[in-house]
Amino acid sequence: MSSVLEALKTGDTDSRGGRGHVAHLQPAPGGRQSKGLNHQVRSSPVLYHLRWMSAKSRLMFSSYRRKVQTESSTGSVGSSRVRTTLTLCVETIDFDSQACQLRVKGTNIQENQYVKMGAYHTIELELNRKFTLAKKVWDSVVLDRIEQACDPAQKADVAAVVMQEGLANLVLVTPAMTLLRAKVEVTIPRKRKGSCAQHDKALERFYEAVMQGILRHINFDVVKCVLVASPGFVKDQFISYLFREAVRQDCKVLLENKPKFMLVHSSSGHKYSLKEILADPAVTSRLSDTKAAGEVKALQDFYKMLQHEPDRAFYGLAHVEKANEAMAIDILLISDELFRHQDVATRGRYVKLVDSVRDNAGTVRIFSSLHVSGEQLNQLSGVAGILRFPIADLSEPEDDSSSDEE
Repeated sequence: MSSVLEALKTGDTDSRGGRGHVAHLQPAPGGRQSKGLNHQVRSSPVLYHLRWMSAKSRLMFSSYRRKVQTESSTGSVGSSRVRTTLTLCVETIDFDSQACQLRVKGTNIQENQYVKMGAYHTIELELNRKFTLAKKVWDSVVLDRIEQACDPAQKADVAAVVMQEGLANLVLVTPAMTLLRAKVEVTIPRKRKGSCAQHDKALERFYEAVMQGILRHINFDVVKCVLVASPGFVKDQFISYLFREAVRQDCKVLLENKPKFMLVHSSSGHKYSLKEILADPAVTSRLSDTKAAGEVKALQDFYKMLQHEPDRAFYGLAHVEKANEAMAIDILLISDELFRHQDVATRGRYVKLVDSVRDNAGTVRIFSSLHVSGEQLNQLSGVAGILRFPIADLSEPEDDSSSDEE
């Protein structure tokens, strides 16, 4: 069982190395006590996951500076900024990936001297701002997303070292976005006529720093492929140095994972070159067993099954639920957009379906609606299933699944 799930059930104060912890909250006077996740936003992926989790019926707490007007006994009006705590029932969410801001709008449900009950307010959650997200019931799907947000490195199965002489960017590629883990910059003197000693020493220091960054930031138990990209022959020289030093230092981690390294050409050593690297057909073929590519393959398998054995491929909530009652679902394909449904009962049906498939030893693949595969799945009502055995005599349900998603 995940550490976040344990913490939310037991009320422990630590979760994932202190990056977030659980607190018992009182949302309103006389209300039931609920458990909330206290967190400080330290990276943009956390804001992305918060956008996904903070649907209606969740509560967002934040320490916020607000401008208030005061009137003196003489009638003069002045203004000042005070720090207060707002308790909002979230209604709308706007995520700005460029500015790394999450704009949350809702009504105040806990009155204080500065904000009246029911007043609309907007909070901008940005990097390094503390917040508390609370709700009465934490379902398994939301807990999985919190686990991913608290430790995104556990979901990064592709790493890349984009480099040129004197500059290297070490990044981890997650299903949601790219995380910059280390940036190495070393000044490399030019080669002088008749003497290259200073150039070679600086280049060796640069390669050593990149090597230490790989050992420090890449978890080879999770990462399936390490892309090393550069213009010219920098990548080839670095790989030669890397494994020569691994043999000399008897670094078994690098030697055992040597097949995971792949050399790719890039136009520069800057981070933006990662786009052209991932578009390389050779890279696409090599990454066929990663999580992101696994979702694409699962959708392709569903289409093939729908074409050749239609009795083993169902889509639509009502049909998939009927197949699940027969314990027939082998792989469940579901879009994360469905878990942000405004109706609590409908959202609960999707969560119950996911839990039931997992309890029956089935595989659940939650597709990101921001990926192409997720957009294709949304065109099939957002939920589909590949069955273990054919079900030919499934009667047409009275209620159409599309009506549940309106």
